Amino acid sequence: MKIGVPAETRAGERLVAASPASVGQLIKLGYDVVVEEGAGVQSSFLDEMYAAAGATIGDATAAWGADVVTCVNAPDEERLWALREGSIFVSMMAPQANPELLATLSKQGVTALALDAVPRISRAQAIDVLSTLSNVAGYRAVIESAEQYGGMFTGQVTAAGKTAPATVFIIGAGVAGLAAIGAASSLGAQVRAFDVRPEVAEQIESMGGTFVVAPEAQQEISADGYAKPLTQEQQAAAMHVYAAEAAKADVVITTALVRGAAPTTITAEVVAGMRPGSVIVDLAASGGGNCELTVPGELVVTDNGVAIVGYTDLTSRMPRHTSQLLGTNIVHLMELLTPGKDGAAVLDLEDQVQRGMTVAHAGDVMWPPPAVAVSAAPPAPQGPSDEERAEQARAAKEQAERKARRRNLFYGAGAVAALLLLSFADSATVQHLTVFALAVIVGFYVISNVKHSLHTPLMSQTNAISGIILVGALLQIGSDDALVSTLAFIAAAVASINIFGGFLVTYRMLGMFRKDPS
Repeated sequence: MKIGVPAETRAGERLVAASPASVGQLIKLGYDVVVEEGAGVQSSFLDEMYAAAGATIGDATAAWGADVVTCVNAPDEERLWALREGSIFVSMMAPQANPELLATLSKQGVTALALDAVPRISRAQAIDVLSTLSNVAGYRAVIESAEQYGGMFTGQVTAAGKTAPATVFIIGAGVAGLAAIGAASSLGAQVRAFDVRPEVAEQIESMGGTFVVAPEAQQEISADGYAKPLTQEQQAAAMHVYAAEAAKADVVITTALVRGAAPTTITAEVVAGMRPGSVIVDLAASGGGNCELTVPGELVVTDNGVAIVGYTDLTSRMPRHTSQLLGTNIVHLMELLTPGKDGAAVLDLEDQVQRGMTVAHAGDVMWPPPAVAVSAAPPAPQGPSDEERAEQARAAKEQAERKARRRNLFYGAGAVAALLLLSFADSATVQHLTVFALAVIVGFYVISNVKHSLHTPLMSQTNAISGIILVGALLQIGSDDALVSTLAFIAAAVASINIFGGFLVTYRMLGMFRKDPS
């Protein structure tokens, strides 16, 4: 079978549905690939690059007349009629908003697979184009905000003085929000983020952001696995959080888009309370905007000097990598449709991923698809009775008291031993023990305040300090005192384990990010 990759027809679109690398992967699946002349120029993919990957360069008729046609956006009706009956058409289609498009495809007998209708299940993640685009949009939102913001994101310390880092507030911690958090953090900004789902706090912190805690503004998870809608009280509390954080922020990035609709998170009153020179990047502009003053597709500067970025083509502003990632999503889809790797696409409507994407087939409109079964949350276990709870509380209290007595006894014995040792020790020993005790206390407070995500690199690098212990131990191993020599040997052995273990962890960590030379 032949796969056609036509040029995009939407005005201003710079993306293409295949990169030279993804063309090579499609050919390995057994397909012939024809790319319309100039289709990838806006993404910096020249015809010669496609030809070198094994594709045939043809005209629009050849591309649209292939057995499988894939593009980024659904074209106008004139182009759709160029599709052959029985062919497979793969594109983003917004099927819930384009019933006329689905009717046209069904009349032609085309099998249409909507890339933006991939079921949100783990097995379909490699095909999830919406996640791909959201990731790129989140990154690009930070780039656009940096362009509009009249300062540097990272703090500077120079001979002329110092500047504070920019404060970035991000609403929503989905794919786009997390990408924005990571990008802004990497530029040196102080990033704060809020999401009505409390379980994403760890994800926000892992990307370098600070989670804004507001329990009264966060939703619960219902028994069927989906989030419950916010109550009026929760919504009011969330709006208060948005207003308070926006007033302190230099940059606000909003990402709330629910099934194509954008709820209001930043009101005109909130914008009026922001500092002059502040920037709002509205990633939900395509759905009307999270900010009341957003104009989709445009940059607006308010009377108080706040720039509101409502661009709807953020992914197209990074065409090279966006096209590369989209092409990979499509390769994964074709791998699913080609179980025999023989260049023959086979649609399996029993597969919930393929069925969920299929919006037209054999003359019928297949949208909406059947609901995808999700794993509902297990029912809450029957709680203990009041008597059982009281008994458990008594037992827990007694156990805590026993532990406290043992701990106090241990501390008391340790204190007596330390006093006896200090009473009979010389001044040099007292000095060494004092330094040791202070080092233990300082080390405990320093390490305990390090974020969990930094423990591994901290260990792998700072364990080199054990080299000091190793040098001191080697100097004492030859001591005439058997006790000193034995302790020095043990110290040398432990320090060596620390040093080599630390560098081994570093090596294995770096290996996770090393590209396979093949």
